[in-house]
Amino acid sequence: MKTKHRFRWPALLLAGVLVLSACAEDDPDPAVDDDVEDVDEEEPDPDAEPTDDELSEGRQSEWFDEEEFDAQMAWREMEPEGPEGEPWVQYIDAEFRDTSEWATDAPWDVCFSNAAVDNPWRQVGWTTMQAEVELHDDIANFTHVDAGGSDEAQIADIEELLERGDCDVLIVSPNTTAALTPIVEQAAEELPVIVFDRGVNTDATATFIQPIGGYAFGAEAAEFLIDNVPAGGNIVALRILPGVDVLETRWVAGQILMEEAGLNIIASEFTEGDTATVRSIIDDILDRGEEIDGVWMDAGATSVAAIEAFEARGMEVPPITGEDQNDFLQKWDQENLTAIGPTFPTYQWRTPIIAATMILQGEEVPVQWTLPQEPVTEENLDEHLFDDMPPLFYSQCGCEDLPGFPERWQ
Repeated sequence: MKTKHRFRWPALLLAGVLVLSACAEDDPDPAVDDDVEDVDEEEPDPDAEPTDDELSEGRQSEWFDEEEFDAQMAWREMEPEGPEGEPWVQYIDAEFRDTSEWATDAPWDVCFSNAAVDNPWRQVGWTTMQAEVELHDDIANFTHVDAGGSDEAQIADIEELLERGDCDVLIVSPNTTAALTPIVEQAAEELPVIVFDRGVNTDATATFIQPIGGYAFGAEAAEFLIDNVPAGGNIVALRILPGVDVLETRWVAGQILMEEAGLNIIASEFTEGDTATVRSIIDDILDRGEEIDGVWMDAGATSVAAIEAFEARGMEVPPITGEDQNDFLQKWDQENLTAIGPTFPTYQWRTPIIAATMILQGEEVPVQWTLPQEPVTEENLDEHLFDDMPPLFYSQCGCEDLPGFPERWQ
């Protein structure tokens, strides 16, 4: 929130003005032209809404939702409720739903329609979910169908699961929001549906599970750079893909905060997650003689490539943002970098299984189950380092207490 400042005269100057005013009344200045009318200068209205030209580009984006942005900024400041040390079952600012209509005797058949297992983040999450299932003896069958990143395939998968009729509860991680909304609404007429990771445009679900969100991720990275880059410093924004909601909202929040803080965003480039592209972008900017004072990233998979682009030139790595993937955290630790790792924790893959067992027992669950989303910082970096895990293992998997750790995730 911006503070409104009102001008206050210093005490001595104000006193001098009063003295001069008194003297002027006793001995008017003959040089003053009495025919000149006083001109009242119009004072700017501090409460006036800014025009479109005065808004940051981020606030004009089609991906900017002011209500959701404000909610996520507020959730970042709230203490989550729930068991200490188990963020995958904690919740923030929740309203609860009565699920007694879906209560049924165990054992249960739990079905999961997955958008894809096509990147390391999803692979870590899927491994975590399977391990969570093993903790619940009341789950007799766990059916998983993988849509391979296709809306059409996922819709067909869910239709087939509904036709079979042997699911007690359906978990869905949607490929895209709009395309999956109708089939999720159809499924919700027949059985409880849990949606997580990505959302759908309906309130027919039993619960929607997600960490705080993209605005929170982007803001965390932006605030770090605002604190660690000189005013007016040059920022390069490296983005993976356009058109993905959680990535676009990360950029919108980052853009708003950095622009309004006076940082100079000299480039915003898409990398498609390619390390060579990341290095090329940074090399081109430096070859033009421009300074780079900070690097903002909407995901951390290529953050090590950005770091190495500076190191290859013998340059100091500027303040940089990443994520909670292992190679970035190790590089940060080894090189003593100025860095932060915003997160979209993979421990969220545990929560739908837990929610499914609660719903089938008729227990209340949050309508919107908002999980905490804590960044990796200099203060807690040691807690997130895993020397024996793969480069793109995600530290906030919440999987250390699950069956098969660490081998299963290696």
